[in-house]
Amino acid sequence: MRIIKFFLLLCCSVISMQLIGQPRTDKTLVDILNQNQNTLYQKVLQHPQEYRLQIIYTQINRDKNNVPSFKDFYFNVDSLFYFNPASTVKLPLALLSLEKLNQMNIPGVNKYTSMLYDSAYSKQTVEHVDSSAKSTYPSIAQFIRKVFLVSDNDAYSRMYEFVGQQRINRALHNKGYNDVRITHRFVRMSPDENRHTNPIRFIDNDGKLIYAQAPAYNTDSFDFSHINKVGKAHINWSDSLVNEPFDFTMRNNISLKDLHQIARSALFPQYVAAKQRFQLKEDDYDFVKQYMSQLPGETNYPKYDSAAYFDTYVKFFFQDSLHHHLPKGVRVFNKPGWAYGFMTDVSYVVDFDNKVEFMLSATVYVNSDGVVNDNKYDDVTVGTPFLYQLGQTIYNYELKRDRKYKPNLDVFKIKYELRDPKDTRPTIKNVDN
Repeated sequence: MRIIKFFLLLCCSVISMQLIGQPRTDKTLVDILNQNQNTLYQKVLQHPQEYRLQIIYTQINRDKNNVPSFKDFYFNVDSLFYFNPASTVKLPLALLSLEKLNQMNIPGVNKYTSMLYDSAYSKQTVEHVDSSAKSTYPSIAQFIRKVFLVSDNDAYSRMYEFVGQQRINRALHNKGYNDVRITHRFVRMSPDENRHTNPIRFIDNDGKLIYAQAPAYNTDSFDFSHINKVGKAHINWSDSLVNEPFDFTMRNNISLKDLHQIARSALFPQYVAAKQRFQLKEDDYDFVKQYMSQLPGETNYPKYDSAAYFDTYVKFFFQDSLHHHLPKGVRVFNKPGWAYGFMTDVSYVVDFDNKVEFMLSATVYVNSDGVVNDNKYDDVTVGTPFLYQLGQTIYNYELKRDRKYKPNLDVFKIKYELRDPKDTRPTIKNVDN
């Protein structure tokens, strides 16, 4: 009898171990996705492991009082199936920057306050001027505009330096976002250099010091026990070919599910668990919503070139070679990322004309030669057209989906900026993103 019990226990343990890390796929989403028979789209869809494809789709239904409920559907979603999050990590950094300002609670220091970045450790750089800002100074508000409008890398690195590596990771883990590891800026630095962050000064309009933030150092350790290697070869930092996979183990990591939930927390804070929320003011939430959805060509500061940074430049689910504008009545509140052949988008889509809303997040890997860091990826030929087809598949399904109650979407109607026709400043045509 004891042997039988032991055998049963062993079998249960083995089964449990097999279930850990297994990708989740819902038949309902598979059926929806298969309504589009586009050849390239189906090729990617039928080979999710090869393309490291993961998709989360959220149906939003409102009751008679316009209170939303959320129903998530998954395709090949696995928190252990690594993808490089690239610029999507700028979303939590923007929220954490605003949260830290509120928690500091220093009179005169807010998201619009001018900042001066100094240097106190190896590879750190000074930043005292931001020519893209109306004030000509860096500020958290300007960084947030830049990361959402065109996915600016320097703006991310500066928010990383303001919040600090230790606080970033502790805060996200304390909110229950456990599949997150933020280890580096978007400039080449050693792990030790990334643990150190800059001294920063906040100044008033007369240039007088309001507050000085001391340099910080992260004493916490990271869990690098799960090895993440991708590809068959890579180009190293000496521009030499190495016939081994690229090791992402110590780089930024965040699961698609956590990204999706962080976006929901930013857009629907009152409808997520209190623990998962960021401590933002109503004005902060309005600011984030505006620049998650505002278009580069609508913005005066920074003044981006609207040809180089067209309407759908960072709206992957509505962008392909033929579609550089959103459909009439549609706004997309999102944060994409692209690097090393990985393309990811985390979006909330609103169609005000047709009373449609949904969330969609997806990541796909498009690197047919298997060489990582060679800047030869299939983003134009595979990634962008696939994500466009995916976005249109869900959007068209939502246009036809029955709803008991039409949503009132007024809370997402925003008065966006208008370009000043008398502004003769040159536009910004090149951004490191």
